[in-house]
Amino acid sequence: MLQEFAKTIHLAATHDAVWGAVNDVLRVASWLPIVREVRDVDPPRRYAALLEDHLGPFAMRADLDLTVEREGARRMSVRASGEDRQVASRIMATIELVVEPDDTGTSLGVTGRYEVTGRVATLGAGAIRKKGDRILQEFFDNASKELGGRGPAAQPVESPS
Repeated sequence: MLQEFAKTIHLAATHDAVWGAVNDVLRVASWLPIVREVRDVDPPRRYAALLEDHLGPFAMRADLDLTVEREGARRMSVRASGEDRQVASRIMATIELVVEPDDTGTSLGVTGRYEVTGRVATLGAGAIRKKGDRILQEFFDNASKELGGRGPAAQPVESPS
């Protein structure tokens, strides 16, 4: 099950404040309700985290390896991968964040894709997509609360697959 997404939110905070926030791995993890126990591996490039969630009859608990790459003070790429051996499922994600000053604050653009394979994927793409959309919306809602969100944001873009 592969899902792509793209969304931009407009924030009242300055570019430096938004860039500082997205570079704080613990802070960003707090915006994602399914991420727990973030640990430094080789900061500022490598981290580990625990993903915990329920999806249908499955209780997922996957150890994630996170790799972060930065390009200047505007672009960041994150790769995450992990496996839950108890439910024989694998999770992979690639995410790109772009922080751009705009007329009255800063835009935070997030694009990416995630893939869930194994037993959890047997629930079907619809259930996984719905859960993924809810988690992404919580991420953007939490970022907006902390950094002064303003105006409507674009909706996630669904993958053709």
